[in-house]
Amino acid sequence: MKFFQNLIDLREKQGASQKELAQELGISLHTYQRYEYGEKEPRMSTLIALADYYKVSLDELVCREWPRSL
Repeated sequence: MKFFQNLIDLREKQGASQKELAQELGISLHTYQRYEYGEKEPRMSTLIALADYYKVSLDELVCREWPRSL
């Protein structure tokens, strides 16, 4: 799964709207929508805020498996 798809899934499971998430993060709705459309990646501070909001690790948020298989 890609990061932007995970954002959509997490938001929908939470029952939140894009507008609510944008307000929670202190960003514009347009900026948040660009995250979900895969057009833009959030800054680290925004990633941390998203992980805190959803109560997941940063690895889980960005769909990173660790340790990686070599």
